[in-house]
Amino acid sequence: MRVALADDAVLLREGLARLLQEAGFEIAGLAADADELLALIERNRPDVAIIDIRMPPTHTDEGLRAAKVIRGRWPEIGLLVLSQHVNPRYALELLSTGTDGVGYLLKERVSDVEELSASVNRIGHGGSVLDPAVVGELVGRRRPGENPLEHLTDREREVLALMAEGRSNRAIAERLFVTEHTVEKHVKSIFGSLRLPQSPDDHRRVLAVVTYLNSQ
Repeated sequence: MRVALADDAVLLREGLARLLQEAGFEIAGLAADADELLALIERNRPDVAIIDIRMPPTHTDEGLRAAKVIRGRWPEIGLLVLSQHVNPRYALELLSTGTDGVGYLLKERVSDVEELSASVNRIGHGGSVLDPAVVGELVGRRRPGENPLEHLTDREREVLALMAEGRSNRAIAERLFVTEHTVEKHVKSIFGSLRLPQSPDDHRRVLAVVTYLNSQ
């Protein structure tokens, strides 16, 4: 699997590259900022891009914006975004583009080679990886052993699984042979059963999917 790395910190960038190479990955290239990363992606088309959220020139969200550009231009490329701190807004922005082949991890986790390798492999094969701390901030802490999906009906679980595939209400309705209005009622019931905080429906949709993925 071919991996591109983008981080303005030379030591971290080179260290990650070495860890990944030792784990059997091929390094498709290294970049120090978003512009270099996009040019690298254009040239080499890696399987996965690992991107620091904060990069030059402002060190705010350049990496996140680059990730969204990559998802728009090359949706087949997996994205693993790294952050120094938990930022729920950034996670929501990233996941709003779809959860297939997407990951959000805290930088402190990448020193664990096995966890890093498993995350990159999962993302490269279309899966999702979410840092437990990020999930906790997004959907709230739950009691150990509690399954947030246990209060959903079988039909609601079907709807939620299709939501996790990135399908719209209309697409879900067509798949389940029901009306779009019926799907809307199921979605609202899912939001209530999962006790998701009040927010715009598009954000609550992402939170529902995060809850689902974290329960699998």
